[in-house]
Amino acid sequence: MGEWVRLCGREELPSESEAKEFCVRGHTLCVATLNGKPLALDNVCPHRGGPLAEGAIEHGKIVCPWHQWEFDLATGQAKQAATVKAMTYPLRQQDDDVLVEI
Repeated sequence: MGEWVRLCGREELPSESEAKEFCVRGHTLCVATLNGKPLALDNVCPHRGGPLAEGAIEHGKIVCPWHQWEFDLATGQAKQAATVKAMTYPLRQQDDDVLVEI
């Protein structure tokens, strides 16, 4: 079990179907809002190291801007390879804060 730490305030979350980069405790995360729910995964693309938060969101997936690999926002699973997955991080909202488990 990890530790729950403050990621940001609710007002700092990205708009629906957008992604934003956040740094917390030495981790750089890609946070996106999909269907009203914030989701977080590692910002470094496991394929070639691209910045996932700079990618577009299409059909519930974040598309890496470097090589267009797609990762499911909820599971981190890559569309292109069953053995490749981006690490996901649980989020929860507490009052006006968004917490992440690191």
